[in-house]
Amino acid sequence: MDSAEVGKFTILIIDDNPVDSELLSKLLLNEGYKTIIANTGAEGLKKAAEARPDLIMLDIMMPGEDGFAVIKKMKRTPEIASIPVIFITAISEIESKMMGFDLGAVDYIVKPFKFQEVQARVRLQLKLNIATNALIADQARRLEEIHEGQTSILVTPDQYPDARFGIYYSSLHEAGGDFYDVLPVTEKIYGYFIGDVSGHDIKTSFVTHSLKALIKQNCSLIYSPLESMQIINDVLLEILPEDKFLTACYARLNRATMKMSIVSAGHPPVLYVPVSGEIQMIDLTGTILGMFNDVSFEQHDMTVSKGDRFYLFTDGLIEQYGGDKSFSDHMDDLKEGCDLVRKFPVNDAVRKLFDHKLDDNFNQEDDIVIFGLEV
Repeated sequence: MDSAEVGKFTILIIDDNPVDSELLSKLLLNEGYKTIIANTGAEGLKKAAEARPDLIMLDIMMPGEDGFAVIKKMKRTPEIASIPVIFITAISEIESKMMGFDLGAVDYIVKPFKFQEVQARVRLQLKLNIATNALIADQARRLEEIHEGQTSILVTPDQYPDARFGIYYSSLHEAGGDFYDVLPVTEKIYGYFIGDVSGHDIKTSFVTHSLKALIKQNCSLIYSPLESMQIINDVLLEILPEDKFLTACYARLNRATMKMSIVSAGHPPVLYVPVSGEIQMIDLTGTILGMFNDVSFEQHDMTVSKGDRFYLFTDGLIEQYGGDKSFSDHMDDLKEGCDLVRKFPVNDAVRKLFDHKLDDNFNQEDDIVIFGLEV
């Protein structure tokens, strides 16, 4: 941008009447604004996308596409949808004005133009837009801090190399509800926890922070995984907001005895990938956490072999497949994916499992965690 134009506001005028558009442009230029003129709706849309003006002044009555049709297209175009629009109208009927507001216009001015009215309405909408953008930027900064705080408490494979795990984590919003943790219970015993807190708001982020401390305190050697889950539920009943609950899965692996214990609290099944043999689905019954005093869980104990793998995931992985498939079909897809990624290191396998059958129409609708661990 030329240094002489720093601080200027750009206003796009879309009006098929050259006399009106030139008059309005002159009024604005005299006040120090930069103006761009378009004589048709199509030209206006093109110039809006190119110039990204600070404000658009749009005539309602135009041949071909009228102002209503143009603003509809603007609001469906992400790059220009947030630009404020003032309608230009010679129509006094309230229905037309209300329709403009319903479509996203922020104000209107009436022909013939009154200089002081144009000046006042343009200034007001630019001030409001500046304030709105500043508020959005501040909220985004705060949410980014929350997101950074959340991700900072999530462990990475290099922190516990002996735990032999891989992770794929993708939060839908800054305040994600999915959570995982790895706990070195002893030198040979590791706990692996994955959870999904309901919601994606600010309260969710505080729950995940509390959950990490809660898991560390109660997933110790003196408690079985089933007992740990019961204690966690008792505490969550006291600290969770009324509208929050948690699904979770806790797996504890003893590499000295080669024993694995798994407990689920309303969470998706675990996929067991033995070194040799068919992939198995471990689907356990269990009550969700933080909602009920009376809960019951099922603990699955098994003997494992070196090189066996387990995959834990949140329901966002199933939801991403979409379509009309049954739950059984979704699990068959994941089994196929687990089989295809056997030859890859576990840290690479989780990403490749996510990519399995992923197409260009993918639209993430929930947080996704894929957790892989190898015996």
